[in-house]
Amino acid sequence: MAQTNFTDDENQKTFRELSCSAEFIRSVDGVRVFISALNIFLSITAFLGNTLILVALYKETSLHPPSKLLYRNLAITDLCVGIIVWPLAGAYWTSVVNKRWNVCYYTSLAVGFLASTLCAVSLLTSTAISVDRLLALLLGLRYRQVVTLRRTCIIAFGFWFLSIVGSSTLFWNFHIHYRWRYIVTALCLVTTISAYTKISCTLRHNQINVQNHVAQVQPTQAIPLNVARYRKAVYSALWVQLTSVVCYLPFNIVDALTPHRGMSLSLYLAWHFTVTLVFLNSSLNPLLYCWKIREVRQAVKETLRQIFFCSC
Repeated sequence: MAQTNFTDDENQKTFRELSCSAEFIRSVDGVRVFISALNIFLSITAFLGNTLILVALYKETSLHPPSKLLYRNLAITDLCVGIIVWPLAGAYWTSVVNKRWNVCYYTSLAVGFLASTLCAVSLLTSTAISVDRLLALLLGLRYRQVVTLRRTCIIAFGFWFLSIVGSSTLFWNFHIHYRWRYIVTALCLVTTISAYTKISCTLRHNQINVQNHVAQVQPTQAIPLNVARYRKAVYSALWVQLTSVVCYLPFNIVDALTPHRGMSLSLYLAWHFTVTLVFLNSSLNPLLYCWKIREVRQAVKETLRQIFFCSC
């Protein structure tokens, strides 16, 4: 496997050598307990929260099936972070402490591959949700004919395939892997900004048209209700998107500095903390679903009611 060289006090070190070295152990001894405890907590919250959301989405029938599929796909990626990536990250830190370098190397490689795959699927799915909201606005009555469950399933499968193939470049060329990550992130960001900008402009234009025809009460009576409901759906998706940006942005900044400035121990610690922030997004998303999506909130309440009722 090709490895990228990083500098540390003018000595050449690879990324994997630094992450599995005695020098690194001495430097992270003070923070490893905190990171390990945080890993356990976030793993539990991500697992419980996203399991509950998946059950609620299964029971919820009022959401448009393609939209529900996208939210379900996002919840699955977050669930995988909780039940796969976080335990592997814990195994990595345990191997570092116990100086089991072979285990350390392979667990760090596995965490890198899985985290890259799941983060890419999450970004692509969040972007698809913003495009879905734009199509619902632009297509009107044709939306349900164009955006079908079958087509959405194909797109979701494509996201997983593309993410797995792109993340696999980590095993043979780290430079290509970096470029692939930057391209996916940039495309998702540009697409999302364009979609929400178009939504904002279109809603403003429609509001002006409604105000110009305010005298026609009967024909336009249903429009404000539809627009209000649509705005809620857009704001719900926007909150999910903004939370992802807040969680991903620090990591992307640190990640962008790494190839140019060299991987120092302080930068490596910053890299680990920002990765933790990225994974924190998996625990925050279920809270956002319950807070911003009324149908999901009601389904979650009903599910919890049934759980506690059965336990009694």
